[in-house]
Amino acid sequence: MPQASPRGTYSVIAKNLHAAIEAGEVKGTLPSEATLMMSHGVSRNTIRRALKLLQNEGIVHPAPGIGWHVSEGSDRRSLLERLIAVIAEDSLAVGDPYPSEARLCERFDTSRTAVRRAIAQMEGRGLLSTVHGKGRTVRSLPVPLEQP
Repeated sequence: MPQASPRGTYSVIAKNLHAAIEAGEVKGTLPSEATLMMSHGVSRNTIRRALKLLQNEGIVHPAPGIGWHVSEGSDRRSLLERLIAVIAEDSLAVGDPYPSEARLCERFDTSRTAVRRAIAQMEGRGLLSTVHGKGRTVRSLPVPLEQP
């Protein structure tokens, strides 16, 4: 009997696919779900969870009857990176209110669950603070990454 996949295998597969897309190894249409299942040695459900994760980040999108396509011309940064960038893009300062989950879902065309996960990471990094009933505010400004 085969061993069960360790918890989080789908996120590892999603990271690997994302890296392959960023490196230009995968363009246009992704390999079929069956091919991905065989190459990673996992179930179809695990592959679908990985693809859904990439879809929520705007990296791929489904094409009914064809498969999954790499999103062209779109922002390929992770949802977390895009939510952190909102602080600079909207010229928010420490103490300013951060946009609501509903507005972020609309703005980035993603699920509330994905937005909540990214916001939780931002809170963990000390960028946002939440007061129940009052909303979220910017707690500190992100440190820009140095470009070579």
